[in-house]
Amino acid sequence: MNKPESESKDLFAIADLAREFGISTRAIRFYESKGLIAPERVGATRIFRRRDRARLILILRGKRLGFSLRDISDYLSLYDADRNQQVHLLAEKVGARLAALENQMRDLQTTISELREIRKLALERMATGA
Repeated sequence: MNKPESESKDLFAIADLAREFGISTRAIRFYESKGLIAPERVGATRIFRRRDRARLILILRGKRLGFSLRDISDYLSLYDADRNQQVHLLAEKVGARLAALENQMRDLQTTISELREIRKLALERMATGA
C-alpha cells in the first residue's frame, strides 16, 4: 500500500503544509515564533522537514483537543527526551483536560435543563394568555 505523498516527502514548503492541514501560513509562522517548530532557512525561505510536519500534526491535534500552547510546548520539549516522562506528562495533561471537559458537560447539562424549564413555563404562560 502506498503512503500519501506528504508522508513520503522529506522537505516541505510552508504553503504545502498550510494547504495540507487547512491552516494559514501565518499560523505556521506563529507556531515557529513560539518555538514549537523550527524549520531550516535557505535565505528567506523556510524549509520544513518530516520532523516539523510531525510536530505540526501534534500541535494541531493538541489545539483541537483544547490544550494550551504551553501544554503543547511542554509535551513537545520532551519529544526527543525521556519517553517515560513524555507519557507521564501526557497522561497527566489528558486527565486534567478530561476532568475540565466533564465539569463543562455537567454545567451544560444543568444549563440546558434550566433553559428547557424556562421555555416550558413561557410557553404555558403564552397558552393561557397570562
